[in-house]
Amino acid sequence: MSVKQRVGDMKMDRKLMLSFIVLVSIPLFIIGYYSSEKYTQSIEEKTIAYSMKMQESMMVRIDDYIEDMVSISSIPVYMDDIKENLIRSNAYYAERQHEGEKQVMPNNFSQLLSIQRAIEGELSFINSIKRGANSVYLFDSYGNSYYSIVSGGIRNNLEQSYHNWMSELEQSRGEALLLHTEKYISNLQSEKYAFTVVRKIMDRSLQPIGLIAIDAAISVVDDQMIELDQVTKGTSLIVDEQGNVIYDSQKQWIASNRSDQELIREARLEHGSFYRAENDDEWLNIYSTSESTGWKVITSIPVRELTSETTAVKRVIWITTAIAVVISIIVAIFLSLAITRPLRTMARLMKRVQEGDFQVKFPVKYRDEVGMLGSQFNRMTVRLDQLIQDIYDMETKKNKAELQALQNQINPHFMYNTLETIRMSAEMNDDSLTADMIATLGKLLRYSIGDLDGHTVLKDELLHVQHYVELLNYRYPDRFELICKIDEELLNKTVMKLLLQPIVENAIYHGLDDLNETMVITIRSELRQQQLALIISDNGIGIDEQRLAALNAGLRANSSSDDGDRKDAGGIGLKNVNERIKLQYGHRYGLYVNSTAGCGTEVVILLPVERRAISYA
Repeated sequence: MSVKQRVGDMKMDRKLMLSFIVLVSIPLFIIGYYSSEKYTQSIEEKTIAYSMKMQESMMVRIDDYIEDMVSISSIPVYMDDIKENLIRSNAYYAERQHEGEKQVMPNNFSQLLSIQRAIEGELSFINSIKRGANSVYLFDSYGNSYYSIVSGGIRNNLEQSYHNWMSELEQSRGEALLLHTEKYISNLQSEKYAFTVVRKIMDRSLQPIGLIAIDAAISVVDDQMIELDQVTKGTSLIVDEQGNVIYDSQKQWIASNRSDQELIREARLEHGSFYRAENDDEWLNIYSTSESTGWKVITSIPVRELTSETTAVKRVIWITTAIAVVISIIVAIFLSLAITRPLRTMARLMKRVQEGDFQVKFPVKYRDEVGMLGSQFNRMTVRLDQLIQDIYDMETKKNKAELQALQNQINPHFMYNTLETIRMSAEMNDDSLTADMIATLGKLLRYSIGDLDGHTVLKDELLHVQHYVELLNYRYPDRFELICKIDEELLNKTVMKLLLQPIVENAIYHGLDDLNETMVITIRSELRQQQLALIISDNGIGIDEQRLAALNAGLRANSSSDDGDRKDAGGIGLKNVNERIKLQYGHRYGLYVNSTAGCGTEVVILLPVERRAISYA
């Protein structure tokens, strides 16, 4: 009797069981084998991808920190007090050198003390701007040092460091230079490691009058690298383009050059991964490169850490597969006939669910597997309906939270500068000027933090801007003029709070032209095809075409997460206002910028003529 005949003579339940074994059990074994082999590969790929993302995220934070250091190093260029005192220091030591004196003359000691106090006072202010900088050093042209210390003491070899830094800056015309990590002994006789940003300080004729150096302790990198190593269970190091080790989590190679090491030579691309054997162990090495500094972070993970869990997982996969096969055979024997009809019913109901009808119910008649499956199906439809409603509610709350968070942003720099001006005025003037300034600042603060619904009328917003410009004119007398040309019928129009002040602040801090005695800022209104246009224009330095195009592209994309945009003319102030408008009124509204280099800038805010908020329904 042939095999075909024997199969044909089998009872139906046996045929169904045999078919079920062939169609289900064999694929399950194949899937189990494939899954167990694929798991190890998946672990490696996910480890590489996740590690690279962590590396890139970490390098972005380090790049931001270094960028802040570079910005801080440029502060003396804009602080006339520092430059004047450096020139005084150069003149003082030039006279001493000319006279061949060996000691400070008694009648000149007060002059030197005055220079030191003035410069160190300014350095304390600079050092307070960014936490994490270990020390800020300032040198005049003769190598005489002035410094402000946060923690950890100062370098013992300041004179040698000065000569090294000047050698690195020999060809510089005032640009900042990032130097690799160095080891030094502090005046507390402890070993320290720091990477440094140095820059020449130039006078108005572009002649060097001194040097600024900012040391950053490697502790700013330490926490992030420890987190990376804890997640990957490996070790990491950061090297620059010359192979100098910026950071090493094992603390073995910091401040040394390892360009001859095979590990560093193999990491020759921008990012990637490779295997390397060392000390009878195999290591997976993953690396990424910073586009800003060129520093490369390399993470080495022992392969045994990657595969330690795969054996147990493979065992679980095979056990699970075997259990599934057994259950499948049992189901085929006892429930093959009973399960057919309910499954057809369930298939029809699932199709209705697929079409969006979540009100269907599976009729549960028995408490067997099919009945349980039907009950789960019913719970699933209810849960799906609930989840859709929850997602809708969460998105609504998220949008409201984002709007509230954006409305609460306050630029601290203006507050710091204003309070510093009030303090200085209080020391120098015994009159009502200080009281007037405090009163005006109080109005600004009350306006900024009051009325949590975030709305006001246009005339109050204009008054807020007037207070802001008034404070600036206290600090820079008669330097700014505000002109408002708003139609009277629009003065009581409801608008968002802090709509105009961030844009005026942006115009002042980014568009101020030193060649103009008075910066004129004009706010006017226009009606444009059922839209209200508020136009803020200035006679500042303007924006070149390339930066203007990038700024408007960023505003159209409605993105504020890119830190790199903070360096552009728009800054975070324009994007904050733009996002708030779009969240409140929709993507038809917002703002854009018109400008010509050297001819001023114009920011146009588009609002609905009638106030309306976005409906989230």
